Amino acid sequence: MGMITVGEENSTPVELYYEDQGSGRPVVLLSGWPFDARSWEPQLHPLLEAGYRVISIDRRGFGRSSAPTQGYDFDTLSADVDVLLRTLNVRDATLVGFSLGTGEVARYIGRFGTERLRSVVLIESLTPTFAQGPDNPTGVDEAGVKGVQQAIIEDRFAWLTVMMGNFLNLDDYQGTRVSEDTVKFLWSTGAEASPYATWACPQTWLEDFQADLGRFDVPALLIHGTADRILSIDGQGQRAHDALPAARYVEIEGGPHINPVTHTAEVNQELLRFLGDTASQ
Repeated sequence: MGMITVGEENSTPVELYYEDQGSGRPVVLLSGWPFDARSWEPQLHPLLEAGYRVISIDRRGFGRSSAPTQGYDFDTLSADVDVLLRTLNVRDATLVGFSLGTGEVARYIGRFGTERLRSVVLIESLTPTFAQGPDNPTGVDEAGVKGVQQAIIEDRFAWLTVMMGNFLNLDDYQGTRVSEDTVKFLWSTGAEASPYATWACPQTWLEDFQADLGRFDVPALLIHGTADRILSIDGQGQRAHDALPAARYVEIEGGPHINPVTHTAEVNQELLRFLGDTASQ
C-alpha cells in the first residue's frame, strides 16, 4: 500500500512496506519472526470494524520490504519504526508487538519515548530478556542461537517446517484450532523472507530490555500463551509481568506461540477490551 525509505545499502534504498487502513485512533502492528504483516490477518477485520486505523509493517528483510544485509538489531529496527511513525505523523497510537515485534516496541520506547503513544501491547514477549541466566534457566544462550542459525543455513525450508509445529502446537491444534491451509500460508510467508534476514534475527534474542522497560509510562497489556513452546510462560510471560507490574496481564490457556492465529477469539477479545478501556486515558 505504501513504501518509505529508512536507509541505504550500497546504491540501493532500504524501503519498508506498510499498509495504512481505516480511520480513527491508530493501532500499529509489528509482526513476529520470520513472518510479516500478513500474519495479523485474524486481527485486521475486528480492529477495522471497531473503528481503528490499522497500520501494519513488514520489517526490513521480510514480506514486501527491502532485504538488505544490515540492520537486524533492535536499535535499527526500532529506528525504522520511528521513521514510519514520523513520516505518517502518527500520534496517540497503540503499538502492538508480537514476539520479535515486542523487542521493537520495547526498544522504540527506550530510544524514542512515548510521545506518540497512547498505550502498548506485548504478545508473547521477549522482554525483559530471552537470554539464559540464573533468573531465566529456560532462556537461550549463544550456542542455542548458533544452532538455530546453522539449521537455517543447512536447510531453511525444512527448519521452517519443524518450527511451524512448535509455533502452533500442531500436534494439539491442527484440524481444530488451525487449518492445514493456514499452516501452509504461514509457512509460505516465512519461506518468502530474506534468507539473510531470517538467519540474522536470532542474534537479537540475547538482547536485554531492562533499561527500555524502565521508560514505559503508558498503559500496557501483556498477553502470553500458557503452552508456548518458544517463549515459555514461566521464562517470559510471568517475568515480563514482574518487570511491568502495572501492566494488565492475561494468560491464554493452552495458547501456543502464535496464539493470535490459534486462539483468535480470546486474543481479539482482550485486545479490543484493552483498547476500549484506554480510550480516554
